Amino acid sequence: MNICIFGASSTAIAKSYIHPVEELGLKLAAHGHHLVFGAGANGLMGAAARGVHKGGGKIIGVVPSFFNVDGVLFDQCDEMIFTETMRERKQIMEDRADAFVITPGGPGTLDEFLEVLSLKQLGRHNKPIAVLNIHGFYNDLKAQFISSADKLFMTYDCMKLFAFFDDVDKLLHYLEFYDDSALQPTQLRFLESNQK
Repeated sequence: MNICIFGASSTAIAKSYIHPVEELGLKLAAHGHHLVFGAGANGLMGAAARGVHKGGGKIIGVVPSFFNVDGVLFDQCDEMIFTETMRERKQIMEDRADAFVITPGGPGTLDEFLEVLSLKQLGRHNKPIAVLNIHGFYNDLKAQFISSADKLFMTYDCMKLFAFFDDVDKLLHYLEFYDDSALQPTQLRFLESNQK
C-alpha cells in the first residue's frame, strides 16, 4: 500500500514524539508498504521518512516548489513531485495514497486530516484513516468531535470513519485489514439523500 503520513515539520518537537513515528516508518517498510508524504526532512515528516528509508521502503515526496531550499526537504526520496500550490500538493498526496495516518501536528496537519475525513464522509473515497495519538496528543480533538456530535453539528457515525491508536502495531493492523468493500452509514445517508 501507499500510506500517506501527515505530521508536523517543526525541529523543536520532543524526541518522545519523534521515536514512535520513526518506528512507524520502519514497520511500514518491513510490511512492504510505501510512504507518501509532504517531503519534509524535519519533525515528524522527517521521522517517518527516516524510518521507511532505514527499512528499505519506497518514499514518494510531494512538495510545493517554494519549499525547495537547503535543509527543508528529505533528500533521499525515490520520487519527488513538485507542485505550484499547497492545494495541488494535498490533491496529489490524496490521489496517490491507499490509506492515511495522522501523526501529531499543527494547523497544516489538521487541515490535511479534516480534508480527507470530510471527503470520506461525503463518499468521495473509502480509504482507511488512522490517527496516531502519541502521548494523548489528540485527546482534546477527540473530545471536540464528541462535543460536536452531542450538539448535533455532526453525527456519531462520522466517528466510525477513522480510528485513534496509541500503538503502532494496532494501527498497522487496522490499515492492513481495513474492509473497504462497504460504505459507512454516514456515507450511505449522504449518497441516498443526493439520489432523491
